[in-house]
Amino acid sequence: MAESSGAGRSCPGAFARAWAKAVSGTSYLPMTQAQLEALLQRLTGRLAAAIQSEPFDLRIGQQVGAELVQAHIASAEGLGRTVEVIQLRLVRDLGLVADDVEDRMARLLATVATGYARALRDRTLDEQESIRRAAMMARAQAERALRESEARFRHQATHDPLTDLPNRTLFTERLAAAIAGADRVGVCFLDLDRFKVVNDSLGHQIGDLLLVSVAQRLRRALGEHLVARLGGDEFVILVESTAGTDDAVRVAEAALAAVSEPALVDGHELTVSASIGIVERPAAGTSPMELMRAADSTLHWAKAAGGARWSIFDADRNRRELARYALSAAIPAALDRGEFYLDYQPLTSLRDGRVLGMEALVRWRHPELGVLRPDSFIGLAEETGLIVRLGAWVLAEACREARGWADVAGDAPFVSVNLAVQQVRRPGLVDEVRDLLRRTGLPPGRLQLEITESTMMSTAEEPVRALRVLADLGVRIAIDDFGTGYCNLAYLRDLPVTELKVAGEFVTGLRAPADDPASRTDERILASLVSLAHALKVTVTAEGVETAEQAERLRAIGCDAAQGWHFGRPGPARQHLDRSPALTGTTV
Repeated sequence: MAESSGAGRSCPGAFARAWAKAVSGTSYLPMTQAQLEALLQRLTGRLAAAIQSEPFDLRIGQQVGAELVQAHIASAEGLGRTVEVIQLRLVRDLGLVADDVEDRMARLLATVATGYARALRDRTLDEQESIRRAAMMARAQAERALRESEARFRHQATHDPLTDLPNRTLFTERLAAAIAGADRVGVCFLDLDRFKVVNDSLGHQIGDLLLVSVAQRLRRALGEHLVARLGGDEFVILVESTAGTDDAVRVAEAALAAVSEPALVDGHELTVSASIGIVERPAAGTSPMELMRAADSTLHWAKAAGGARWSIFDADRNRRELARYALSAAIPAALDRGEFYLDYQPLTSLRDGRVLGMEALVRWRHPELGVLRPDSFIGLAEETGLIVRLGAWVLAEACREARGWADVAGDAPFVSVNLAVQQVRRPGLVDEVRDLLRRTGLPPGRLQLEITESTMMSTAEEPVRALRVLADLGVRIAIDDFGTGYCNLAYLRDLPVTELKVAGEFVTGLRAPADDPASRTDERILASLVSLAHALKVTVTAEGVETAEQAERLRAIGCDAAQGWHFGRPGPARQHLDRSPALTGTTV
């Protein structure tokens, strides 16, 4: 190949500038115009060298095509303009002379295009691989973030935010799993005693800190067992795969010991106790709900026994309590259906045998259980507060029936009605009684209200004030079961009491022979009570009189009246109104 003459050769810089102008705008180029011209000037030198090389080296054209792609001149338009500029201007602008220059140019352009295409393909594949890897990494990161997010949400959904102990949801899941996978299982339901005092006296913030402290101590003491907080000051412990009740008892005792440790909370040294209900039984045939319900009931037994202790579930006791609950729940509907009625027991004069009064005793004609006596349901009514409504019905019914007694007996007896503590403490008692007397037409002197001794001796002034108003109206006021409570006769000076009803425990001793030392002691006690009562101008009625001998001894010591089976069993009012006066009475 002949050398080109120096006089006809142009500067490579002019060709490079023309090349740069041709490819500008065909792709995004991360470089300045000057940098682009410098790059293309270097590639121009290589192309010129390839045209003139001996032997002709096609690799240079492929390398130039690859470098164009690496410089991001990587579009079809960019390649086209590059080929066009090289074909039209390279030889001319650089003054290249060769015998086969046209053939070499064609082959060089082909190798540039080949190198360009290969580099573009490799770049595309690399970019696709990068995208694939980036997508995989993004997917992995998203999945990891999702798992972490789900774990956080799961933790939040299954743990107590205050103590970070498992909550009811997680405990129920674990309990269900324990039931499914073990022969026996136990649950200890724990509640702090008098925790409300801490909240009320020191504030809820201190109470919360105390709960956190208790949770930490339970977790330390019972690390192998699941401890959960159900809410408030209630915690529950799962005892899995027990061998018997003793396993659950040991856990309960460890929990009580942990809770009772003094705790320093925000500068306050606090000591609390807890009550625990324990249920331990075979897993077969039970469910988480049944276990938790049984544990909750048993916890209340421990509370009722004074707290700071554990109690074990007793199926027989639970059945009795459920029956009691069902009975108390049925009282309102029974009142609406008219299932209650009154029997009466006479209060008989020990001087002439007259029926001075009759005590109203409520009965429940239960559609399934038959006739129920007061001891079956009065306690329940007092516990639930239903005694107020039931007592109001008894009082109203007794007044209504007693009004008609004057039509049967000229000197009609008074009616004596027991008032529960809740009734006496109601602000509207005076208005209620006054309205009843007005509506029924019963004279106030023919109504006697029996109050327990503890109620009368209460320091609360309002109940006593109400009873004074009633006494001023002419209503008789009696203290029932006198002698079983405070027995403070001196205090009676200032109370509006008409009558004392001496408890049957004192009268029982009079059934023994008169020369029996214990019997003589009881008789002297009764004689003292009667003497002191009379000194206060209060009459005395002895309860629980069952024999003629008791009646005679009571009459001898000056007791005014008596009540008991010897003078008549409870029954309809008419059977007592029709009786002939007799000191010894009749047995019905």
